[in-house]
Amino acid sequence: MNYPDVLPHDLPKQIAENLYVVHGCVKPNAVVRFTRNMTIVRDNGQLTLINPVRMDEAGLVALEKLGKIAHVLRLGPGHGMDDPFYVDCYNADFWSFKGGTTYTTPAIKYGLSDGGILPFSNAKLFAFNHLNEPEGVILLERSIGILLTCDAIQSYAEFPHMPHTNLLSRRILPLIGFSKETLISKMWMKLAVVDRGKTRAEFESLLNLNFDQLLSAHGTFVAKNAHARVEKSFKKMFG
Repeated sequence: MNYPDVLPHDLPKQIAENLYVVHGCVKPNAVVRFTRNMTIVRDNGQLTLINPVRMDEAGLVALEKLGKIAHVLRLGPGHGMDDPFYVDCYNADFWSFKGGTTYTTPAIKYGLSDGGILPFSNAKLFAFNHLNEPEGVILLERSIGILLTCDAIQSYAEFPHMPHTNLLSRRILPLIGFSKETLISKMWMKLAVVDRGKTRAEFESLLNLNFDQLLSAHGTFVAKNAHARVEKSFKKMFG
């Protein structure tokens, strides 16, 4: 099978106990390249790759040292380009919401659902149910709750803000709503949301979750005050 090319990325970086991030990127055309993150959750020696980013040999060696690559989890419909590589190369189980149309492979072994099972412990799955294609967030229930998101909530609040984003994209992104803050994406609201009122209600429910840290599929890790920042972005988006 032909897999997408490896793009610039960092090695896995530990940001909390049994939690890692790989800062990579995506290149939708010849001139634009912007940030994209892979989250790695380790549980009992097994790794779950969330929003996977394909890595080069050095990256894969570093990844394999962390544990057994057992699960691949697609949290949002736009982040499926590198799923087949990890599923095929490591015989990993694939987890995803059913009904996505942007990427239709690999075959889903475990379907995700609101409040449903996950491949690691002490976590809760929250689903947005009023979108063109399904998407969710995961709450890691630890002493400090950690929210893992895809495209709905993004954060460019912390340095280096937009790793592996080229100069042209750094100039364009703030103009289309991706400023150096934690945000509910205007583009996501326009392209993904079917019912704005019901999605607002879902965000209100999400804000009842207990978290203080945030890692999204774009940007950088928010190590503190994440709940307040998400609440601020909610008020900015919905009034």
